[in-house]
Amino acid sequence: MLTFETLHTDPAQGAYLGSFARRGRLTLNHGVVETPIFMPVGTYGTVKGVMPTSLHDMGAQIILGNTFHLWLRPGMDIIKQFGGLHGFETWDKPILTDSGGFQVWSLGEMRKISEEGVQFASPVNGDRLFLTPEISMQIQTVLNSDIVMQFDECTPYLSVEKKTKGQITTEREARASMALSMRWAKRCQTEFAALENPNALFGIVQGGMFESLREESLAGLEALDFPGLAVGGLSVGEPKEDMLRILQHIGPKLPANKPHYLMGVGTPEDLIAGVQNGIDMFDCVMPTRNARNGHLFTRFGDVKVRNARHKTDSGPIDATCTCYTCKGVTHANGSVSGGFSRAYMHHLDRCNEMLGPMLASIHNLHYFLNLMQEVRTALEAGRFGAYVTQFHADRARGV
Repeated sequence: MLTFETLHTDPAQGAYLGSFARRGRLTLNHGVVETPIFMPVGTYGTVKGVMPTSLHDMGAQIILGNTFHLWLRPGMDIIKQFGGLHGFETWDKPILTDSGGFQVWSLGEMRKISEEGVQFASPVNGDRLFLTPEISMQIQTVLNSDIVMQFDECTPYLSVEKKTKGQITTEREARASMALSMRWAKRCQTEFAALENPNALFGIVQGGMFESLREESLAGLEALDFPGLAVGGLSVGEPKEDMLRILQHIGPKLPANKPHYLMGVGTPEDLIAGVQNGIDMFDCVMPTRNARNGHLFTRFGDVKVRNARHKTDSGPIDATCTCYTCKGVTHANGSVSGGFSRAYMHHLDRCNEMLGPMLASIHNLHYFLNLMQEVRTALEAGRFGAYVTQFHADRARGV
């Protein structure tokens, strides 16, 4: 089941004429998702270093799982025992699962693509495996994810065999890749229907860095009438200006009555640009991956907490942030837990204490989720343009 409604649109006044930003509501089998939304990535059935209670506390409405990795470990027989991924990881809100296409793409020379599917060596134990659109749908049916992604080939920015020479994927190569994904999309749809999966299947717009191919891909997917559409193949090594060029071209052309998902993107600035161009849903490993390297996002720019200048800083990571890491929690008896200093975060990072990346991950995810909450509030109030102007000014100010 999937229903989507647009509640507010950006009046596009002043400096933000032409904005396609919108405030929506997505209803799925495991709950309601208010959009625009950021979705924390839980590849193996867990968001790295973050307790599920923390995800609830910070307002996570939907999280991701990964078909490819969960297929390899623990395997579908085990997850089936729990009635799907929700029961296995005890998460009662919606889940979106990536089809495995991006992970297969990232294997590079370890995989061989054919019309039927992808043959590859398991990165876990070296076993020869074969993943097809049909198998991807079967796996995601067992996972019982609320949003199922079609199996696609992620069009690379650089041809895999030409990376050492730095040659950009040609239009011919991008067209062949896009056309293959389109044929796989139809096969996914057929198998999804045959399995009587009660959830929602999204198609993925591909086409590399070529506007005409993106439009061709979108037209083909619209003809198949998927209930939601994603934009894939961005943030795969291309310059930022190329990513924005394609986003600005294809985002506003996505069907207005369906949810729009930008896959694997990106920085806070990327999310704002995505919203401006009609995107409703985002995911990225950046908040947790950067957290594990002492890189924290704040309203006023980024903090690299392992830098020596934070060694004696008694202030929080972000004085405006209300997350557990920055502000803490006041208990019924008046005691306070949490609310850690930059000096303490610096100490944890320098000592490689596991609490460091856990607290940093909580902060970063809270920042991304709160950013989307602020965007929703601004859209409801008809002041998105003013909000974006202030966002960029604050981020440029620095900490």
